[in-house]
Amino acid sequence: MQQSVLRTPIVSILGHVDHGKTTLLDKIRKTRVTAKEAGGITQHIGATEIPVDLIRDICKDVWGVKVDVPGLLFIDTPGHRAFTNLRKRGGALADLAVLIIDINEGIKPQTEEAISILKTFKTPFVVAANKIDRISGWQASEFSSFMKAYSQQDDFTRERLDNKIYELIGELYKHGFSADRFDRIADFTKTVAIIPISALTGAGIPELLMILLGLAQRFMEERLRLHVEGKARGTILEVKEEKGIGMTCDIILYDGKLQVGDRIVIAGIDDVVVTHIKGILKPRPAREMRVESKFKSVKSISAAAGVKVTAPNLENVLAGSEFEEIESDEDIVQFKARIRKEYEDIAISTEEEGIVLKTDTVGSLEALINELRTSDISIKKAEVGYVDKKDVIAASANKDELNRVILAFNVKILPGIVEEAKRYGVRIFEGRIIYSIIDEYLEWRHEEERLRERQKIEALIKPAKIKLLKDFIFRRSKPAVVGVKVLAGELRKDVKLIKTDGMNAGIVKSIQKGGENINIAVENDEIAVAIEGATIGRTLQGDEELLVEIPEKHAKVIERDLFETLNENMKKAFKEFIELKRKENPFWGK
Repeated sequence: MQQSVLRTPIVSILGHVDHGKTTLLDKIRKTRVTAKEAGGITQHIGATEIPVDLIRDICKDVWGVKVDVPGLLFIDTPGHRAFTNLRKRGGALADLAVLIIDINEGIKPQTEEAISILKTFKTPFVVAANKIDRISGWQASEFSSFMKAYSQQDDFTRERLDNKIYELIGELYKHGFSADRFDRIADFTKTVAIIPISALTGAGIPELLMILLGLAQRFMEERLRLHVEGKARGTILEVKEEKGIGMTCDIILYDGKLQVGDRIVIAGIDDVVVTHIKGILKPRPAREMRVESKFKSVKSISAAAGVKVTAPNLENVLAGSEFEEIESDEDIVQFKARIRKEYEDIAISTEEEGIVLKTDTVGSLEALINELRTSDISIKKAEVGYVDKKDVIAASANKDELNRVILAFNVKILPGIVEEAKRYGVRIFEGRIIYSIIDEYLEWRHEEERLRERQKIEALIKPAKIKLLKDFIFRRSKPAVVGVKVLAGELRKDVKLIKTDGMNAGIVKSIQKGGENINIAVENDEIAVAIEGATIGRTLQGDEELLVEIPEKHAKVIERDLFETLNENMKKAFKEFIELKRKENPFWGK
């Protein structure tokens, strides 16, 4: 008969960037992963197993329960979006989640999206209201229980904290959740627990860990019940070459038991990879897998666990995908069909206008696609892999220059491709931080759009009214050259002029001011103008007021978008011109 035990609950930490996800785990681990992340932001999924003995030690002041689970396995996600990629059949990979919120900043856009994801996957969660140490007057204490730290504050500081918690309760209510401070909750299945903490000092962390253990133990027993001999299934976090070991995979085992010698199938870049486990390397307790240097070699591991495995043929393994223990070739066929469908559901390949996106993992691909769609950025092609010539050609095929772009997230750009991109007029943005690469691209795009808009506005023929000065007639025809005062607006070369009765008055061929040729004259300028198609004394008397003829398309743009930006004299000149045109045709410019 198979032995039935409770596996380690998997806890995902989600929240807005900079609200303290990795710092919280650092405090529990007493490590400094945050300082080693690019830009201080977690970019790949890390896993940390916190054994129950360490939790008991941290929680000694509040401990008072019988615990059957072996501990907690924390997953530190690169922003909450990768959470959607950490899944198994039947829902999210995480059993529980900690939504970390800066108590001083409240719910931010990324927090809202994290809440939306938790709702989608129906994942039970608690709120860690972080940075209580930044509340004015707060007296910090190292790894203290929240209740003890709270009792040591003065009345004003406690009141400030209480107000912040009430505000947070109100914000969560708007998102459809009943929430309260953890010590005031009677039924944790109906009310979201808010645990005030300081990831920096450790205050409140004892209660946070105890509540997570309690929720897992009390309400998730069936979900955590594990047949130890069950088929091994898990998620690949990262594939990398380790000095002296060779190619390795960091994995999360979420189901069953994995042993040295087991045959497994994993999604690869071009096809599935079938291999066998040569070694299982387990990090020391409370050490984060990506920065651990001393691993213990073990023969087998039971879920849930984060370990490093060695195996042949890992070069083409796709990070972010699932793996599964296999017993027959039919298992491989079924796995391949399912993985292909999952990847095709995420990857994009079209002939439509849009940018090209290349990333290192399925998780970051999904995260970036979601972010770009949120920003209404169209995507022509999105896939995992290196940036190559095919990507440059795909990007260059876009008609709109703003789409001739490749976003390369944490991937290699093959030799010669940067030069090739320049030749094709393709812009490459590369980076290791999801939000930074998108912000950099959007900033460039908005600047290009502003430049285009400026150029479009500058190309418009603007309203203008001029008066011919009869005392300054220098030539009467071919072309007529006459002194002019600009009464309103701006007069440019090559614009057409009309009389106030609508009759044609010629074309401005050149403008001189102070003996110098200029392209534009503005209000109150006194200038000499050469007018082609006019004869002073016959078609013009030499003392008329003339208007600039504005093309109908230009007039529409000015009336719709720019009228309020004109000064009063330009507005009058424009209205006069429009009224003149609409006398002839009431629908002109509409």
